[in-house]
Amino acid sequence: MSLAARLLAVLPQTQCTRCGYPDCAAYADAIASSEAAINQCPPGGNEGIRRLAEVSGQAYIPLNPEHGQEGPRGLVWIDEDWCIGCTLCIEACPVDAIMGTHKRMHTVLEDVCTGCELCLPVCPVDCMHLENVSGELSGWAAWSEALAHTARERYEQRNFRLRINTVSSPALVSENKQSRVEAALARAKAQSGQ
Repeated sequence: MSLAARLLAVLPQTQCTRCGYPDCAAYADAIASSEAAINQCPPGGNEGIRRLAEVSGQAYIPLNPEHGQEGPRGLVWIDEDWCIGCTLCIEACPVDAIMGTHKRMHTVLEDVCTGCELCLPVCPVDCMHLENVSGELSGWAAWSEALAHTARERYEQRNFRLRINTVSSPALVSENKQSRVEAALARAKAQSGQ
């Protein structure tokens, strides 16, 4: 097994991009090629850095605050009274943890949400909220190998599905996304009375 694969296996698989890379695999590749330090993963926290240090043979270094702070595990929930069904959160979720359809209220699958927070900034009506579900526990103490495994599988399945959809109709995907964004923003403005 390559160094990058072994490093990937000890990352929490939240796919949050806080490390500065588009996903956990890209971060593992960057560590393996000495392009990134082992201390850029806030969800993994100090225990994650220790795991990466062990696999890479590097010395432990504290979490780099430029990438965030280790914190409790978060879970996103959607305020049903405000959701306009724009589907932007569904597109942003790296593990397909949000279910719903266009112009209908969405919901978060709590058992697979990684708390990555990527859905929060794309919501045009701010109906998504992050809740602490681990209390004082943080990093790997708030996460588990089973959750990481599930998140990685869901991420890979999502990427496969997106590649198939993009290959079959790339122009339609781009055009459809733009029109849905514009329609969602128009509905949000109308709903807020602006």
